[in-house]
Amino acid sequence: MSNGRGSGIMKKGSEVELVIDSAAYKGKGVGRHNGIAIFVANTAPGDRVRARIVRRKKRYREAKLLEILEPSPIRQTPLCRHADVCGGCTWQHLPYSEQIRIKEDQVKDHISRIAQLDPSLVKPIIGCDQEFYYRNKMEYSFGTRRWLSREEIEQEEYVDDTGLAAGLHAPGRFDKILDLRECHLQDPVSFQILDQVRSYCMMHDIPAFDTLANEGEMRHLVIRNSHATGELMVDLVTFTDNRERIDRLAAHLAETFSEITTIIHTVNDRPSPTATGRQRVITGSGTITDSIGGYNFRIDPDAFFQTNTQQAEILYREARSFIGPEQPDVLFDLYCGVGTLSLYMSDLARKVVGIELSDVAVRNARSNARSNGVENVEFFEGDMKDTFNDELLEKTGKPDCIITDPPRAGMHPDVIRQLKELKTDRIVYVSCNPSTMARDLQMLSDTYQVESVQPVDMFPQTWHIEAVTKLILR
Repeated sequence: MSNGRGSGIMKKGSEVELVIDSAAYKGKGVGRHNGIAIFVANTAPGDRVRARIVRRKKRYREAKLLEILEPSPIRQTPLCRHADVCGGCTWQHLPYSEQIRIKEDQVKDHISRIAQLDPSLVKPIIGCDQEFYYRNKMEYSFGTRRWLSREEIEQEEYVDDTGLAAGLHAPGRFDKILDLRECHLQDPVSFQILDQVRSYCMMHDIPAFDTLANEGEMRHLVIRNSHATGELMVDLVTFTDNRERIDRLAAHLAETFSEITTIIHTVNDRPSPTATGRQRVITGSGTITDSIGGYNFRIDPDAFFQTNTQQAEILYREARSFIGPEQPDVLFDLYCGVGTLSLYMSDLARKVVGIELSDVAVRNARSNARSNGVENVEFFEGDMKDTFNDELLEKTGKPDCIITDPPRAGMHPDVIRQLKELKTDRIVYVSCNPSTMARDLQMLSDTYQVESVQPVDMFPQTWHIEAVTKLILR
């Protein structure tokens, strides 16, 4: 074991003992050895651990947990047996009260360290009432190589990892599947359907897709459910277009699960590992409908929709409160997706303009506006940095308020430059990544003043956190 001294201080492969004193962004615990920060996944503040250095950087180290020598007083037993190896939810060993405390502190840290603003601008986090079973979508994967547990790897006799596996990709591995025996992220029927598909495929010799050999059949199982209507969509994604075999599987699922309202078959015969491709509807309408704020949204198999419906309504409510007190004449919704925020805010403004890159999302947004009878919303398709320009403003008029809900990477520098030149009265920034939001806020800070930041937890048991920020023109 390394003693941390000498020129080879904590080199890769050496082992250290340390006490975890805090949690870092992306959920890893942080301890210190001879003044150097060491990041260790699957740890809790207060744990005393033994870990192996797996990556050495100039200012810090990353390590793999080998043993918990003394558990933290706050550590709890995870609900799921896969919690320590699955990337789906990495914080089940922490009480939920501790999870949201850490998340609030992390948002404050981003605002202070990256945005260089007063952390007191951050309001108390809004937690989620439903700690488990909150997701309305799960995308499971199939593979021919099963991820082995530590116990299986360390035992003397050979353990076969081949054969059909169904579940989630092991963290950082495209070719290994964690063969799930339980999952608590979506309604319990979701895992029951996965288990039934796995059993059916094994019984009827339907092979999983082999990523390395580029052959096989079953690639993904996507399950979406509606919080508002209870509708349930099953999308069977395959590599080949063996309709007769998949139709028999679909009939078996429809007979076994009365909850299923529609089944789709998607064929993806391309190298891309996505759950998209050529689609046909086997049973039902091919869509489900969910609701946010009294507006109904048709959800196609490929459509983006907020993954936690109940918390999305809370997130949108906070964004709505930041638009006031004066109602805008023209409201822009940047990165508008299928128009959920645009429609939710439509009664506040004379005109709402949504801009989105995805043509599928824009079509869904226009359809959602029609089906809800909303006539004051207009959607434009295009890359934000190219579409959000003077030509668009000539068509729509200058906005008094802008909502921006960018992807995890944040806003493109050209979009930030356009916002600074436009000098609109108010901006409401909705973020799924407070670190990139903080970076953008820092760039906007000479033109706009940050008035308030509201964290909202959309994803319990994970390190992910959303936030809404109100900016006003200086």
